[in-house]
Formats: sequence, structure tokens, C-alpha cells
Amino acid sequence: MTLPTTPDTTLSRKAALAKARQSRRPSRLGRRAGTTAEPDYPVSEEAGFPGLLKRVWQEATAAPDLPSAVDTLLTLAGHVPADIQLRALPAPEECALKVLVGRSWRTTGRGAAPDRTTGDSAPAAFLGEIGLNTSGRVVIRVPSRPPLASDEDLVGGVLRVPWSALDLADYRTELAAAAERLRASAADCREWLAAAGPGGRQDMLEGLKEAALRTAPFVLYSGDRQYTNFRDRNTLTGKTLWPGHPDCALSSLTTVPLELWSDSDVLMVVCLTLLVRSAGFARIEEANGTQLTTDHLAYLLERTRLAYNEVPGGQQVPPTASPRVAELSDLAEVVARRRREIAPKVQLYREIHGPLMHKVERIAAAPADDAMRQEAELCARVRDRLLISGDLPISGDTLAELGAAIEASPGWLAEPHGEFRTGLESLVYETVRAATAAFDADFAMSRGMRSLTALVEALRAQDWPKIATWDLPHFFCCVVPAPRARRYFDDSRTHLADTAWSISARMQYNSWHFLVGNLPKAPEIVARDYFVPPSIPDVAYYSDQHHHGHVAARVRFSIRSPQAVEVLGRTFDGFVDLRLLRCEGLPFGEQDLLAAHRVSGLIAKATSLAAALVADGVDIEIKAFDSQWHWETITR
Repeated sequence: MTLPTTPDTTLSRKAALAKARQSRRPSRLGRRAGTTAEPDYPVSEEAGFPGLLKRVWQEATAAPDLPSAVDTLLTLAGHVPADIQLRALPAPEECALKVLVGRSWRTTGRGAAPDRTTGDSAPAAFLGEIGLNTSGRVVIRVPSRPPLASDEDLVGGVLRVPWSALDLADYRTELAAAAERLRASAADCREWLAAAGPGGRQDMLEGLKEAALRTAPFVLYSGDRQYTNFRDRNTLTGKTLWPGHPDCALSSLTTVPLELWSDSDVLMVVCLTLLVRSAGFARIEEANGTQLTTDHLAYLLERTRLAYNEVPGGQQVPPTASPRVAELSDLAEVVARRRREIAPKVQLYREIHGPLMHKVERIAAAPADDAMRQEAELCARVRDRLLISGDLPISGDTLAELGAAIEASPGWLAEPHGEFRTGLESLVYETVRAATAAFDADFAMSRGMRSLTALVEALRAQDWPKIATWDLPHFFCCVVPAPRARRYFDDSRTHLADTAWSISARMQYNSWHFLVGNLPKAPEIVARDYFVPPSIPDVAYYSDQHHHGHVAARVRFSIRSPQAVEVLGRTFDGFVDLRLLRCEGLPFGEQDLLAAHRVSGLIAKATSLAAALVADGVDIEIKAFDSQWHWETITR
């Protein structure tokens, strides 16, 4: 007699654990992870930001005069706009730079440098200093301050700057005016916070703690004090400080009477609250690297007001009658309403200056010839590649026409197509592959969720705890490098494949990080780490000068185009995206971004259609785009 058998669950578990311990790096598949004595691809300690700062300092010290040196420092040798650094200066240093070289964010353009000739025999009335610290900030020694080396982590030495008696007199006048502005502003902010009452202030603090926790890294200043959720310098809730941590500046204010709040904290709470009111948590990043003052807040809101008013139609946003906080609060709310009004009519996007993580919201012009040319080229490539494997209902010369054709007959998205087990996989790959060529990118990629079936089942059951437990393997990212990109990686296909997989793994993390931000705030969701999902595209410059992963992958210029996908009637912002990367050469421009956003829209439309098929009982799971797939695709 044959006895029934049961699966050897112990053996299965051992096999699963053994597989989990294996390296996922394409060149090390099947080998145990963590066994190398040193990294396969070491990165120099001076690569990225440290190397940039060193070059900036060398260029500044070689400049022919002080104004040229200061311009080099302010722009980090042309890598960021000068106004970011100008708005990062505390009031005394802001006044000093205006007196010494005529530079101020309060004036349009570059002011004329003052005549600082003191005569050969006239001794300096004060010997000041200008330097660059390791966080990339321009720092200035002003009268009454100690030498910079005693307070700052400097990149190099200092530029010695003699001050004349006239400089000191002008500085004293400027500083007195600035101090009065700050005094009046802090008093105004206290009055506004007092009017909000204990409950209102508590709501503000709780909202800002959530913003710090759910927002990408930011570094802000109020006077000499730094507020950041970034890495180990955290002073706000973030990756290092858990909500309620006593070292969090926001948490520490919760039980402290308003009268005992410092002026820096008062300004920080008010400015962050109004930034969030004007456009949600993401607006905080538009203040990244700058001082939190009501002057800077008014500047940002006014710039935004003018940009929004350029969009025809709707109700124009009037300027404030004064820079008082109550009026700035009203302006923030009106700006937010105007933003919601214009968002369906125009393409909003953000410009990211990587070295300082600073973002600027822009309104794109209409698509022009370049964007239409790129779209036509990409459509032709995708259409022709998809038609190779059989008679599919794919036609159209534009992305809109291609999307309409897919919508008319979506069933093939769930069926095998070419070398892929589903048409959706094939569409993602061919679209990404075409984007690499059409946009002259070194890498293109698109991410998403592996099992739409599992997602639909969990949504129907409202099983939020289950979704919260899903990890990186539940997501995918298809990365397609241009063959020529290997010249940046030792001319090695192996190095290129490993780099592509490291990018893919990071993008899987992004999908994981965004997904649950679209779900009801069940306890398991609230407890899990996530960011608010992105909803508008961005174009980034010199990301390889700060982001560690971008340094290793040589990601200098990029476009990110997140798109929403609908699953069972629920909108998931940032569910898919298209990213384009260049390691060198020219940065991407606005027209590139517009075309790329339409491309990612095609992927999102196909994914929504696939989710609808799943809702009707079809099983769709993406198996491709793992490390083995990247190895075989890139090295063959």
C-alpha cells in the first residue's frame, strides 16, 4: 500500500531561506550574499558632493577678485542658482554680503560691487572671512563672530576679507534694519500663533510632524539653527527620529508654553504651516536650503502667485496688502485654490537642483516640435515592436491614438506576447526600450507592481495589514540601458548589468515607499514607513553631486514622470512612472519632460486597463524584470 505524502515544509523553508541569502546582483547570482572582502565597484570618497565642493573651493581661491570668488561659491561653480545660497544666509551674513560685494536675494539680478578701495596705507578696520562648509553653504565671518574654523566644518581654508571703516558703518546700518525686520516678524508670528490657541498650535505641530515624516529629505534654517529630517543630522521626525522623539524640534514644543518658544522655532512653525497650506507637504522642498523667514515665505508665495496668474481663465490671485502673517496665511490658501483650478489645464512640474536638494515649481509651456518629434519616434518604435509578434489591434501615430487602440481591445495585455508571459510586460519593456533611444538617454526605466491580482484581492477584502507587509519583491522595475552607456562603467557589460539592477532595486523600494500612501490610515498603514506619493513630474540637474545611489550609478541628469493608476475605482498616485537618466552631456529640458510624461501616461493607461481585466477575473502577474532578466538582457 502506498501511504499518502505531505510536502516537506521544513525543506521548503530551508530552501527559501537559502535563496534569500543569495546575492541578487546579476554577476553574483547563486552565490551567497555578503561574502566579498570589499565592494566590487568601490566609489572614491571624493566622488559626488565632497569632490564637487573641493573643486568649487579650488576655483573660488583662484578667482581674480572677491565678487568672482563669491559667485563661484554661491552657484557651486555653476551647479545651482545663486539665489538658493543667498536665501540660506542668516541676517548678519546676508547684510555682510550685500555690503562687501553687492549681492542680495532682495534685488533682481546682480548688484554692482561696492568700491572697497581703502588706500594702500589704510589698515583694515576688521579682517573677515568667507568660506564653504561641508554641507555646501557659504559661510561668512562678521564682526562679533569667532573665526569660521572654530564653528564650521570647512571644505578648505578661508578667504580673508578686509573690511574698511565704511564697510563697517554700512554693515551696522544694514544689520539694524534686518534685526528690526526679524524682531517685528517674530512678534507678528507669536501673535498669530497665540490667536490660534493651544488646540490650533497642537494641530499645526501634529501636521508638521506628519509632513516631516512623509516628505523627502529637506534641510532648512532659521538663523543659525538647522531643521532637517535628513540622515543622521535629524532635528525633526524622519528616518532617524521617530514621531514623538524628544530630540525632534516639533515634538519638544508640544507641552511648552508659547512664551518659551524661541524665535527660531516660532518662525519655523509658522513658515512651514503656511508652505503646507499653499500646496501640501511637497511645497516644503521648495524652501530647501533656505532660511525660514516671513520675508522668504512672502517671496515664494508671490513668485507662485504671479506664475499661477499667467494661466488664462479663472479668478486671479491678488497680492497681499502687507507681509503680515495673517495676510500671508490668506494668500497661501488662495494660492492653493488657484493651484487646484489650473492643475487640469496646464502641466505643473518641479525643477530639482540636486546638490542642495532644492525644488522649484514650474508651469510648462505647450508641447512644441521637439516634444512632438520625440513622441512620434517613440510611437513608431513601440507600435512596430509590438506588431512583430502577431496581429494585435495596435495602431496610431500618437500616444493618445496608441492608448485608444489598447483600450478598445485590452485583452492581449493578459496574454503571452513574444518572449513575455503577458502583453503588459511586453508593452512596458518595449516602451522603456523605445524611450532609451527616442530621448537619447543612457538609462530608461519604468516600475510597478508584480501581481495586480494580489492587489485586487487585498483591496476587495480591505486587508490593509496584508498590503502593509508586502516588501520589495512584490514590485518590479524594468531598466533598459543604452548599449553605449557601458563606457561609463569600465566598458563592461557585467558592470552595466549590475548597475541596472541596483537602479531597479532602488526603484522597487520607491514603489514600496509610495503604495500605502494611497490607502486608508489603518494602524498598520500609519505605522509603516512611506512618503506621500508623487503626482507631478520633475527634471533634475546634477543629482550625482549628492544622492549616494546616483553617485554610484552616474545619474547626473534625470526626468521622473509618475502617473496614477486606477484599481477597483481607487486612484493610486505614483503607482507607475517613467524615468530617463543621462550620465553626462546635456541636461533634459522642459520639452523632454512633456514628451516623457505622455509616454508614462501610456504605461499608466495600460496598467489601469490590466487592473480592470483582473477585476473581471483575469490573473495578471509580472514575472520578468528580476535580476536574472537584467543579466540576460544586458550581457547577451
